[in-house]
Amino acid sequence: MSLRAAYDAYVTAALFDASGQGAFALGDGTVRFESGAVVEAHDGAILCAVQHPKGAGILTGGDDGRLMLTTPQGSTMMAQVPGRWIECITTSPATGLFAFGAGKDLHVRDASDATFSRTFTHERSVAGVSFEAKGRRLAVATYGGAVLWYARIADQKPVRFNWAGSHIVCEFSPDGKFLISSMQESQLHGWRLSDAKDMRMGGYPSKIKSLAFLADGAYLATAGAPGVVLWPFGGANGPMGKAATEIGFEDGTLVVRVAAAPNQAVVAAGLDNGRVWVCHVARERTETLRDPGQAPISGLALSGDAKRVAWGDESGAVGIDDVPF
Repeated sequence: MSLRAAYDAYVTAALFDASGQGAFALGDGTVRFESGAVVEAHDGAILCAVQHPKGAGILTGGDDGRLMLTTPQGSTMMAQVPGRWIECITTSPATGLFAFGAGKDLHVRDASDATFSRTFTHERSVAGVSFEAKGRRLAVATYGGAVLWYARIADQKPVRFNWAGSHIVCEFSPDGKFLISSMQESQLHGWRLSDAKDMRMGGYPSKIKSLAFLADGAYLATAGAPGVVLWPFGGANGPMGKAATEIGFEDGTLVVRVAAAPNQAVVAAGLDNGRVWVCHVARERTETLRDPGQAPISGLALSGDAKRVAWGDESGAVGIDDVPF
């Protein structure tokens, strides 16, 4: 069953909550659920959104300095940083922790313990943040590289991985052996955590706005090219010494969003011409879910069972489609 709707606001994120219901976080501060519920979550724009780590609902950060938990029944404030924008957020289902960036500070909170709070300060702004699979460590993408912290330890000296340039998105490999970052300079960079060995992963014509691991960590899918770029991550050396492949190549366009289900060999792509497609990598089967000729895709999600895709574009159009395989 598919859904189509149009809202008068930029779609910041399309996602699924823990129950599998689709939701859309918008630039007008509202969260709109597949059920039809509309909730005013922020006094201003929503800048980031993720699924709650333990229960129902969506966590959103806004330019009002608030982090909100929103369900179809309403919103609850989980944290507030007055005068700051909350532009990135990540969660750990394994521990129930969530972390968000506000200016130069990374804040860590516990969804089940309102008294827990940690704040880690950086020399430059926090641009991206990611938990490792076990939820004990998290990484921050910032200017000059990435910084690793233990999420629950108050006083610590972080591990720094240096690489010149502005790093904007980061992601741990599912096995915890590698950390990958996207850079403002239209390239990926990676580190093997055991020895801090660098991995240069270039060749992109555009900035890489999203990354997603799939097939139990066998591949990393990235945006930033006319097709989805797949990097192989099998073996002890991950992608080092290996070539990437590109699927769904469409000349004259760019993939701007990718989404995947970690345990499935399925990846979804959203393009700058509004097209949305989904591919089963193992079966080499690709299907278009939304035709081109629309505004660029700005939000994209694949459900955990890889059965549905939610998408939204810069004009406010949204949709949910069944995966046809």
